[in-house]
Amino acid sequence: MIKGLYSAVSAMVMNAARQQTLSHNIANLETPGFKQILNTVGDFMPNQAVYAKRDTVTNAVDYVGNLGLGSQIGADYIDFTEGALQDTGNPLDFAIQGTGFFRVKTPDGERYTRDGRFLRDADNNLVTVEGFQVLDDAGQEIQLPDGDVSVASDGTLSVNGDNAAKLGIGMFANPDTELQHTEGNLFTGPAASTSTDVPQVVNGYLETSNANASQLMTQLVEVARSYEAAQKLVQNNDELLGKSIASLGHIG
Repeated sequence: MIKGLYSAVSAMVMNAARQQTLSHNIANLETPGFKQILNTVGDFMPNQAVYAKRDTVTNAVDYVGNLGLGSQIGADYIDFTEGALQDTGNPLDFAIQGTGFFRVKTPDGERYTRDGRFLRDADNNLVTVEGFQVLDDAGQEIQLPDGDVSVASDGTLSVNGDNAAKLGIGMFANPDTELQHTEGNLFTGPAASTSTDVPQVVNGYLETSNANASQLMTQLVEVARSYEAAQKLVQNNDELLGKSIASLGHIG
């Protein structure tokens, strides 16, 4: 009975955590360059071996199997699959085709992002929508003079046809293991690229979120139903436990 409570409560906690992650992904469906967060699920506690007595004289037993005590949420991981490209017509919107990430400077140090919504600030610095400095291939801040901006596929920026800078882009062979999510659309990782792939940069486009709205809503409904089922199990186990205690009291 107590083991049943363990299983039911752990399922409630696990589904509450999954619901929080799914809600975060849904909230960022319209965020350019967003990479959805996925959960892993594991055993709440190591499985306990179950044995059945085979012989009452020798006390010999047979192994029956393992009894689990429910599930728990494991480590989160990021789905780095590419989102679709959306035409914005804004020359300061950029997107990368491939595994590249823009290099930006934040108060906490250099970070990587797929969100290419860039702006000119009052000093003609190229910055993100959060105000972080966009870095060039040498790790320096980028300044763009007034004029029409275009970009070559390798990230070279031109203003009125004259080369102005080259976007700093980190290329990673295994972003799943090399990059760690910090906050928002930002990641931290190796200072130097680990892949020799050549980035393909376009402007006037943004990469959309890689989260799928219909899949997320379906998963959210499934999680809500699982949570309700586990909640009912907790209530049933609680009632049975109360009846058991009451019965023992009458026997005494």
